[in-house]
Amino acid sequence: MASREGSLEAPKRHPLDWKNANFYDSEKLQQEMERVFNVCHGCRRCVNLCTAFPRLFDLIDEGSTGEIDGVDKHRYQEVVDHCYLCDMCFMTKCPYVPPHEWNIDFPHLMLRAKAVKYQQSGAGFRDKLLSNTDLLGKINANPVVAPIVNTLNNAPLARKVLDSTLGIHADRKLPEYTAHQFRSHAQPDANYTVKDGNKTPGKVAIYATCYVNYNEPGIGHDLLQILAHNEISTCLVEQEACCGMPKLELGDLPAVEALKNRNIPHLLKFAQQGYAIISAIPSCVLMYKQELPLLFPEDTAVQTVAAAMFDPFEYLLLRHQDKLLKTDFKQPLNNVSYHIPCHQRVQNIGKKTRDVLQLIPGTTITTVERCSGHDGTWGVKSEYFADSMKIGRPVFKQMATPKPDYISSDCAIAARHIEQGMCENGGNKTAQKLHPLSLLRMAYGYDDNQQAIPGLQVLSAQTHASEEKT
Repeated sequence: MASREGSLEAPKRHPLDWKNANFYDSEKLQQEMERVFNVCHGCRRCVNLCTAFPRLFDLIDEGSTGEIDGVDKHRYQEVVDHCYLCDMCFMTKCPYVPPHEWNIDFPHLMLRAKAVKYQQSGAGFRDKLLSNTDLLGKINANPVVAPIVNTLNNAPLARKVLDSTLGIHADRKLPEYTAHQFRSHAQPDANYTVKDGNKTPGKVAIYATCYVNYNEPGIGHDLLQILAHNEISTCLVEQEACCGMPKLELGDLPAVEALKNRNIPHLLKFAQQGYAIISAIPSCVLMYKQELPLLFPEDTAVQTVAAAMFDPFEYLLLRHQDKLLKTDFKQPLNNVSYHIPCHQRVQNIGKKTRDVLQLIPGTTITTVERCSGHDGTWGVKSEYFADSMKIGRPVFKQMATPKPDYISSDCAIAARHIEQGMCENGGNKTAQKLHPLSLLRMAYGYDDNQQAIPGLQVLSAQTHASEEKT
């Protein structure tokens, strides 16, 4: 039977057999990379997604034969290094993903190559440091150290030193560290009557994440305010560590397993008690929903936690469908440019953030569906900074075109990257960058101190102007 061009079936990812010795066999890895790269060479649909595919196609075109057999296999690593595991090729472009007989899963092949490299040679100090988000947070996020670190991160001379010594690009805008960690100041309210819906549990456990805890605690406080406004019983997961995504991107799979073993027992307790587990960072949600279940397919605890894990706006829209979400919005958002991050798109939940924000009268949402090019740590590194800005250029333009009042992304790191790119490319410099949860909290009529703004009236549905512009 002849091979089919493309597949009509829904994509289905296979578990990663990463504890099999063959997974780390360099010769078998190179053979599989050659097979997949040859398919990519004959297709080239993914050339505009990132810089991994252009690097591959340049290697082939510049080779001795113009085919994959003319490429020095040692140079395959150049393609691997340019892949930051956004998964967009698998999700949106590749016609040969499983169950197609060619069984192409480019991102997980790149993950395998990163894991083989890590097992053979480890990683440099910078990469290990950047992937250790818990350590960086514990050191930097406190009243004494945070102001010093934030000042140095904005000092040109200090940034040049950081660039030359660690390879963290001098022009990359870095997230600030907070002097007031989220977990130390959060005030969840578990006293509301639990109202379960057909699609949603009526009680929530929040997995705070390193980023919310150490960098932008306001995102977490806004989530708490929104849940309280909707009278949803809420608590914090009492102990947590990094979800493991930075270690996954490094190829350090044993470290991913160690973090899984620390987190899953605490999360499992809430899943078994019927809680929805919510995290405000798309990469963390994806880690528990997809990556850990594929790494540990036989671990029933991992699968149970995955089934209980929700993106915040996925949960809120399901509450709306259950007729349990309050829509007593008091403040319009006017014109919002909203970016859907890759790690949210990969969850296959649809445009839930946009759909919730469009419930707000007097709000117009322009939605941008394209990779911003930053990734967690990839766009921070000196050797990839220019590529990250190049990949993001179409996003910067699309976000700036409607002259928005606000720019927003569920990924706070992507939003910062987009804001930087818009400013550097002459875009709208007056638009305020706010997380979608912050926008929703504002629409409910609360100020930055979580207090209701006096004098605001519930908006009439007749003023609803939230048609999506494309």
